[in-house]
Amino acid sequence: MCRKTGEPPLINGWIPYLGKALIFRKDAYKFLLDQQKEFGDIFTVHIAGRYITFIMDPFQYVYVIRNSKQLEFHEFANKMASKTFDYPALSRGKFPELKENLHRIYQYLQGKPLDIISDHMMKNLQDIFEWKCSQATDWETEKMYKFCCSVMFEASFVTLYGRVPAADGHKVISEIRDKFIKFDASFPYLAANIPIELLGATKKVRKELIHHFLLQNMTKWLGGSKVVQARQDIFEKYELLGDYDKAAHHFAFLWASVGNTIPATFWAMYYLLRHPEALAAVRDEIDHLLQSTGQKRGPTYNIHLTREQLDNLVYLESALNESLRMCSSSMNIRISQEDFVLKLEGNQEVVLRKGDWIALYPQILHMDPEVYEDPKEYKFDRYIENGKKKTAFYKAGRKLKYFLMPFGSGISMCPGRFLAMNEMKMFLFILLSHFDVELAENKAVRLDNSRMGLGILLPDVDIAFRYKLRSLRN
Repeated sequence: MCRKTGEPPLINGWIPYLGKALIFRKDAYKFLLDQQKEFGDIFTVHIAGRYITFIMDPFQYVYVIRNSKQLEFHEFANKMASKTFDYPALSRGKFPELKENLHRIYQYLQGKPLDIISDHMMKNLQDIFEWKCSQATDWETEKMYKFCCSVMFEASFVTLYGRVPAADGHKVISEIRDKFIKFDASFPYLAANIPIELLGATKKVRKELIHHFLLQNMTKWLGGSKVVQARQDIFEKYELLGDYDKAAHHFAFLWASVGNTIPATFWAMYYLLRHPEALAAVRDEIDHLLQSTGQKRGPTYNIHLTREQLDNLVYLESALNESLRMCSSSMNIRISQEDFVLKLEGNQEVVLRKGDWIALYPQILHMDPEVYEDPKEYKFDRYIENGKKKTAFYKAGRKLKYFLMPFGSGISMCPGRFLAMNEMKMFLFILLSHFDVELAENKAVRLDNSRMGLGILLPDVDIAFRYKLRSLRN
């Protein structure tokens, strides 16, 4: 491919079509750092037939993020999601304004509606902890990822879609969860455009999962959320959207709700248990809040937290942000809608062709020793300064606008990020207020890089931990 004047240097690779795909997939973080050392802060990489221009300087991020007209995201996300979750692409001709109508519904995940759904989540989490752990008078041992997955999946499912009224409601949801885990294991391959027919039982599992969300099944569930009800109401207005298509949309929404939140919850819990001083600081903060609000702890007591109280748990939030910094690996993608010159800081220009991809890779920022001292170390209070939230981070003596980006950026920012943060805080709040917890085996858990670029990385192994009810005196 001949380069035009003003186009960044091209790293092509010697394998036709694949280019640098294999080495990028093996360790994108190391690969990009190596290219940055050789080519500077802007370069283009040929990956599986696509030409992706990486912007490595975090001070230039804002110029990509604010150019939402020429650099689009939704069309790419729509194509990927429709193929992954098996619903028809949201074309304007066939489904006029469906994309915009669905986007408007995210108002239910902000402001006062967010408080309502968070309250329901808190109650459901407490119910599940009580059901799951009421017998834990002595030490109980479980695998940590499996535990986080079980609790967070059920709490999210019940909060969003409602309770399954059958006597074996827990069992029904656990069966859906097990299928979800099987599907989720294939998600990186689907995202990489590998045909589902090549992925074993994945197609069958996806179909079974979607069938759970057919209207005749969803109408049996009790007490679902306004956000899901609003989505149902919108789907009913589109006659060309079949029952299976609507169900596939609901399934996609479930994946978006828990696909990253579950591993993020695991890492937050794992790092706290791995660092006793962090665990003690967060637990003290939680106990102090309960005492100051006159609330008792223990599975038989309902705890209520306002948004302000949750936001003011600075050690809990800092610990959670630190684990997100260490485990998130999302690639923020934009696609050039036309031949276009992207103007950057310092009179720099990047010549882009229509269809070129632009990518920000925040993991490079998250692991930059100039921004974060000892970036590979977990420091639970990294985001606290003088007892308050720290929001000033610097590189080369300049304050950064973007310093922590686990939820994407600009038009691609996760609309459920506030609910996700609340859910994870509430999970840890209940766990630490009700239980003594500790690791039951001493082994290193590392990041599994197979999802690099797709969100929160999973652990490469699970690890046993144990828990028991805290004495009401300690």
